[in-house]
Amino acid sequence: MTSSSVTGLWKKLSGKFSKPTQYAPNSATIIPRDEHCVSRKNISDAAIKVIRRLNEEGFDAYLVGGGVRDLLLGGQPKDFDIATNATPEQVRGAFRNSRIIGRRFRIVHVRFGNEIIEVTTFRGGHDASSAQRNKHSARTESGMLTRDNVYGSVEEDAARRDLSINALYYSSRDFCVYDYVGGMQDLERKLIRIIGDPETRYREDPVRMLRVVRFAAKLNFDIEQRTEEPLKRLAPLLTDISAARMFDEVIKLLMSGQGIQTYALLQRYGLFSPLFPATQKMLNQHEPAAEAIIQQGLINTDARIAEDKHVTPAFIYAVLLWPVVKRIHKEILDSGVPEIPALHQAAERVLHKQQQTVAIPKRFSLPMRDIWELQCRLTRRTGKRAELLLDHRYFRAGFDFLLLREQAGEVEAGLGQWWLAFQEAHADTRGAMLTQVPAGEKPRAPRRRRPRKPR
Repeated sequence: MTSSSVTGLWKKLSGKFSKPTQYAPNSATIIPRDEHCVSRKNISDAAIKVIRRLNEEGFDAYLVGGGVRDLLLGGQPKDFDIATNATPEQVRGAFRNSRIIGRRFRIVHVRFGNEIIEVTTFRGGHDASSAQRNKHSARTESGMLTRDNVYGSVEEDAARRDLSINALYYSSRDFCVYDYVGGMQDLERKLIRIIGDPETRYREDPVRMLRVVRFAAKLNFDIEQRTEEPLKRLAPLLTDISAARMFDEVIKLLMSGQGIQTYALLQRYGLFSPLFPATQKMLNQHEPAAEAIIQQGLINTDARIAEDKHVTPAFIYAVLLWPVVKRIHKEILDSGVPEIPALHQAAERVLHKQQQTVAIPKRFSLPMRDIWELQCRLTRRTGKRAELLLDHRYFRAGFDFLLLREQAGEVEAGLGQWWLAFQEAHADTRGAMLTQVPAGEKPRAPRRRRPRKPR
C-alpha cells in the first residue's frame, strides 16, 4: 500500500474525515459508492458468491476486515472474510462445501477449489449479568477470553474487533462502506488504534499486542498513544498464549515482507522476549554477533519475499535460535564432546526449551537441525565429503545460511564464494579445488578402525 494510493483515496473523499469524529454506539458513517475506491472487480468471485447466497437466504452479510482495508488503500487482498448475522450452523446449512472450525470462537470455512472464504457470525459484548451469554463465554483470572461464542449485531461486532482500520464493512447490496468505530479516519491519519480500552482488550487476547505492531510495520502507520502505552507493561501476558498458536503468529510477524521493521517494534515494546526468551537473554548481554545475524537474516528474508522467492519458516527460526545454539555448542565442545554430536546436543537442548513458548512443528525443526549441522560440514572443503554435500537435501538452505553468517561477519570472508564457485565448477575443476587445502584449514583425520576381537 503506497502513500500515493492513500493520498488518492482521500482526495476522492474530499476531506470528509479531516476533523475528529465522535461515533455513537449504534450509528455508522456510511461512505457511498462514489466516495470510495472499493470495486467488486477486485473482490474474489467466491466471496461475492458467499455474500449473495447469504443475502438470498435472508441474512445480512458484509466483506469485512483486512480485505476492505487493503482495497481502500489501493492494494489487492490475499484473503476475503465475511461477517454475517447467520449462526455458524445456518451458514453451514447454506453451503455444502463448508465446515465449522474453532473452539474459542467458532467460524465457518467455505471452500471453492483451493480458495477458502472465512465466515464469522457477528460477535456481541460480554455482559456478566446475562446468564445465557455467560454459557458461551469464559475468561481467565487475568481477563483473557478462553471462549468467545457470544453473538450480536453488526454494531456490536464492530466494537468487538481489534483495530479500527480492520472494522470496516462493505456491502454488495448498496456498494457502501460502513464505519462504526472511526476506521476511515484512522486510515486517513495513518494510525493504528485499538477499539475500546487498550488494557482490557490486550488482557482479553494478548495476541492483539502482536497485531498492533505487525500492522504498524506492514502499513508504516503510527501507533496511537493510548494503544501504545500498555504494550511494554503487558508484554509478559504473551506467555499465557498456547505455544502452538504462537508459531503461526511469529510467521505472520516475520515472514510478511516487513520482518526487520516488525522486529524493531517487537524489541521497542518488549514483545520479542516472551517469544524467544533465550535469544533475548543473549541480546541483553550485548552480543553484537547475535544481533547482526538476526537483523541480516530478516533483511535477507524481506528481500526474498519482495522478489517473490520461496521462503521457509525453518530458515527464519534457524536464524533466530542460532546464537543460542552456537553458544551451547561451544560449551559442550569445551567439555570434550566431538563437534557434530555436540551440535546435536545443543540443538536438542535449545529446541526443547523453545517449544515452551513457540511450538515449532517437526516438519520445520528437522530441517533447522540440518541447516545448523551443515554449518560444521561446510567448513571442510577437502576430500569426497565436500562433493557429497552438494547432494544433501538441505544444501541450498545451509549454503544460504552460511552466506548470511558471512554477511554478518561470523565466518571468514570468502568461504561462501568458494562454495558458490564449487557448485558451478566443472567436474575436473572441482577435483583441483578439492586438492587445495585452504590456509588454516586441515583435512579431517581418518577414522581409526578398532581391531576386531578374536572369536
